[in-house]
Amino acid sequence: MPEISSNKPYRIGRSKTGLGLFATQKIKKGTKIIRYFGPMLDSKNKKHDDIDNKYLFEINNRWTIDGSVRKNIARYINHACRPNAESDVNSRKRKVVIRAIKTIQPGEEINYDYGTDYFKIFLKPIGCKCDHCEKKRAKKRAEARAEKLRLKLKAEKKAAKEALKSGKKADKSLKKVVKAAKSKSLKSKAAPKRKTVVGGARTGAKANPHARGTGKPTKTKSARTRPLSQIVQAQSPDRASRASST
Repeated sequence: MPEISSNKPYRIGRSKTGLGLFATQKIKKGTKIIRYFGPMLDSKNKKHDDIDNKYLFEINNRWTIDGSVRKNIARYINHACRPNAESDVNSRKRKVVIRAIKTIQPGEEINYDYGTDYFKIFLKPIGCKCDHCEKKRAKKRAEARAEKLRLKLKAEKKAAKEALKSGKKADKSLKKVVKAAKSKSLKSKAAPKRKTVVGGARTGAKANPHARGTGKPTKTKSARTRPLSQIVQAQSPDRASRASST
């Protein structure tokens, strides 16, 4: 790790993505922090075209800075989608300086936007880990958890409602069964007991001598109390004469 002079307002430290550059003192907005430097690569040189690393800083269509050298401390500055610094490029002098675009407090990490091309090639496949993107992902995760919890509570509420509805139906059916049983019981108590009829007569009942098919009828009370003369007149003449002769 390259040594940094004590009068410099930054230091190399551990970051979320590995190593990063952190402010050691307050850096005011507009202050030039550090220069990004390294060997110049010419696009017209075929040997230079074969060089490929993630520290290449393109100045224009022809010139590119190879910032992979260890003396280039600016290479430790990480990307951020909401940065506190920016790259100030001077194409004529082939010079790049990192400048603060807002006041940076001591202990705060220095960062700048690497650009769309670098983001698509290197950062998008693995996911940007800057504070802004981390907050966005954390917010999405929180929203997803909240939505999941909402759906769970909705499902539980629906299940409880259906259970209550089915319980009410069961209670209603049970009430109907109980009501039908009570009605049947009351009808059976109110109905008279029928005696079984065997051979034309009810069992357990006394035989009526006047009933048809039970034999000759006996004399009625009125017949037994009538005077003898009335009885004789009602009989045949032969029987009447024999009765008178006697």
